[in-house]
Amino acid sequence: MSEARQWLERIRALDLPPRVRIMNVCGGHERSITLAGLRSALPPSIELIPGPGCPVCVCPEEDIYQAIQLALQEDVILLAFGDMLRVPVNVKKSEARSLVEAQAAGADVRPIASPTEAVSIARDHPDRAVVFFAAGFETTTAPVAAMLAEGVPENLSVLLSGRRTWPAVAMLLESESPGFDALIAPGHVATVMGPEEWGFVVERHHMPAAVAGFTPESLLAATYSVLRQHLSGERFLDNCYPGVVRPGGNPTARRHLDGVLDVADANWRGIGVIPDSGFELKAGLSAHNARLRFPSHEDEARKRAGEMPPGCDCARVVLGRIYPDECRLYGKACTPRNPVGPCMVSDEGACRIWWAGGVRQQRPRVA
Repeated sequence: MSEARQWLERIRALDLPPRVRIMNVCGGHERSITLAGLRSALPPSIELIPGPGCPVCVCPEEDIYQAIQLALQEDVILLAFGDMLRVPVNVKKSEARSLVEAQAAGADVRPIASPTEAVSIARDHPDRAVVFFAAGFETTTAPVAAMLAEGVPENLSVLLSGRRTWPAVAMLLESESPGFDALIAPGHVATVMGPEEWGFVVERHHMPAAVAGFTPESLLAATYSVLRQHLSGERFLDNCYPGVVRPGGNPTARRHLDGVLDVADANWRGIGVIPDSGFELKAGLSAHNARLRFPSHEDEARKRAGEMPPGCDCARVVLGRIYPDECRLYGKACTPRNPVGPCMVSDEGACRIWWAGGVRQQRPRVA
């Protein structure tokens, strides 16, 4: 903590402009920032904006709906990471609106923590079809790719909803109003893919950027770095997580990703299709592709860009357009006990994080 205080003192000594907006992409970063109280410790001119770093929040509704229908209508064991089970979709009140409601209706839905559990369950039940609903960014998708590369039981298939992080940030930067002046890039993604993936922020958009870890010290070091860049006009990608993030990333993880998955355009819930932002199984793995192995339960009407529940502002929160407590439903209709949107479900969702950090009410709206 003494190191954190030193970074705070350095930041406070800077001759800051009236307003500097720094986006932190990663949900893990947002959790550390909020629970460590960094916003209140920093000078008030510094705004830390949560970005599109929650894979559960952006998982398209049609994929969740497909998983629910597979669990209910096919004789399968449906596996998913735990925070996916309570994500709601828009259906009639008489229908299951989440995987946990499908489970309550009799479906065999089981939460897992890692792909190795999926393999174990498939081997323990050779007479059952097992579907692994795998949603996540590069850090979660890489172990899924490794699982597939090493070989899986014949009865195991994957309903993949993997996303790549940087294309969403690129989309924001290429818009007319990105909404931020500097970027703190996600340490875990950079650990897998290499920090070089984030070089475009500096090279193409001339914006200060730094890769950070998940301690207050690393986050404050990255904050100081981008502030210094912002003030001096110097631009470079600073690695403030050097003990873990290395040039080129993790070669084994990248080899598995390249070996079994293709990059494709992908839909982000409430946002729309972002080019080259998703992963899909290569054609050689069609026998383990749940989208091909089972009858389609897709509903084309669910592929609309704005498919969030009525009144839910999760998409604007994910894009950093508003803060969580500016959502119309925050703390009213939407709470962790009764979540309306995905940002209140996941531990990486900004709304859930702010609630855990003690923010219980909407901020007053300016007339």
